[in-house]
Amino acid sequence: MPQLIASVEGVEIKHVYLQNDRTTLGRKPHNDIVFDNMVVSGEHCVFELEGIADVYIEDLGSTNGTYINGNMIKSRRLLQDRDIIAIGNFRVQFLAGSEREQPSAHEATTTMSLDELGFPGTSGVLQASLKVLSGSAVGLEVPVVKAVTTFGQPGVSVVSISHRRDGYYVAHMGGETSPTLNGMPIGPEAIPLAHHDVLNLAGTEMEFLLKN
Repeated sequence: MPQLIASVEGVEIKHVYLQNDRTTLGRKPHNDIVFDNMVVSGEHCVFELEGIADVYIEDLGSTNGTYINGNMIKSRRLLQDRDIIAIGNFRVQFLAGSEREQPSAHEATTTMSLDELGFPGTSGVLQASLKVLSGSAVGLEVPVVKAVTTFGQPGVSVVSISHRRDGYYVAHMGGETSPTLNGMPIGPEAIPLAHHDVLNLAGTEMEFLLKN
């Protein structure tokens, strides 16, 4: 199944399987893929799936343009396996297919709204996000919307953030560089996260935030 892997400063922030005929990307919340950053237009570009695996991309008259492998696109274009799409500081890799053709049933059941999880009075009912503190994407906030979400650069440093009934937890998933939480190494055992905690993933600092 065709898929998109989005990253900022080498840190993976979103993984999307293209299952619908039309998938929109933009800054406004009604888009299928939302990048809440001013370099991204309200309706920036669209991905159109034709047949089983052919995916076309079209810029929707964005202010800053959509680039593929360093070249700005002027018209609708067929994506090739491993093309790199650039939108401001965001990098989106297109993969034509994978060994895992369908999201697992576990993922389908654990991807739910935050309001459906947690007990009143605990951090489990709060909206969580990670705010980038270093690099060219400083200020970017990435929402944590799944029961389990991974962040990081595969092979370098990857963590998982899990949403449990009593709050949020972080654990080291893989990579040669050990991530840190407030300067302390993160191991494979889950550690509870608190508001304003700072994660460091191979030099990229991200602040954990909780909001009502």
